[in-house]
Amino acid sequence: MNGDDQGSGEDRLIARLFRPLATAPGALNLSDDAAFLTPPEGYDIVLTTDAVTSGVHFFPDAPGDGVARRALRVNLSDLAAKGARPLGFLMSVALPASVTEDWLDAFARGLAADIGEYDCPLYGGDTDRTTGPLSINIAMIGSVPKGTMVKRSGAKPGDLVLVSGTVGDAALGVRLRGGEADWKIAAANHEYLVERFRLPQPRLALAEALRANASAAMDISDGLAGDLAKLCRVSGVAAEVDVRKVPLSEAARAVLALDSSAQDSVLTGGDDYEILCTAAPEKAAALQAAAAAAKVPLTAIGTVKAGAGARILDAAGKPMHFTHASYSHF
Repeated sequence: MNGDDQGSGEDRLIARLFRPLATAPGALNLSDDAAFLTPPEGYDIVLTTDAVTSGVHFFPDAPGDGVARRALRVNLSDLAAKGARPLGFLMSVALPASVTEDWLDAFARGLAADIGEYDCPLYGGDTDRTTGPLSINIAMIGSVPKGTMVKRSGAKPGDLVLVSGTVGDAALGVRLRGGEADWKIAAANHEYLVERFRLPQPRLALAEALRANASAAMDISDGLAGDLAKLCRVSGVAAEVDVRKVPLSEAARAVLALDSSAQDSVLTGGDDYEILCTAAPEKAAALQAAAAAAKVPLTAIGTVKAGAGARILDAAGKPMHFTHASYSHF
């Protein structure tokens, strides 16, 4: 994302839409082929990247500002789970000819809003045309005090399993937004579920408490059941979760009251972008107290055990079985 003479159409687009977002000195006003970032003294750099593609991660008719904010926030969510704070990001966009100037203006406004909210300036990137769907790839850069990044691999037998916020809202929202389901719920509940999909809430307010207290953490992007299994696999442990303890929103409960089969979507559907973490019992209380102070609910839903695999137990204490335990692109 460079072009300092503003001669080409790409250069003019960058100058108009993206240069105002590149406020960090190391971004060099998007006038170079690269940028630089000096790590804070005594800190490690944390890197993560996620792409979002039209028709896969957002609906093709989604407005530009919402797409921009979603693209940024799914990456910020990864930083939150690592206990990191954002420093900035790189962004590459592949634009089909159908993208209008008005859509791009809204996209830039959405980026600007979240850059301001989360203090994560643009450092550079690339813009391309494509004959395929609209695609945005963001590489997010964050930092943690040296040696303190919270990994997936630290869960130990005896730890509690905890999750932030509520689970399953976005998966239900996708089904409503796409017309796959027609649950007769209150309009406010319908809008709440759809909005939970449209606009994730990265739990950066928990970053410091996770560093101090969590033994392992990741964000839930592919579903609680599948992501817990991933955490257990990397940590070399097992886990059991009581489905009755999984936190649900009022809107999700309204859906389940009408359609109990939607529970599979709640537990495996993904797009929650909540924090799934483990902590020793003596540290879990401090973690929950910090979360409460940050006004982010954090609920203990199960325990880590010796062995392998993750099980979600139903109300009778029997393991639940899912056709697909997690979302997968392949």
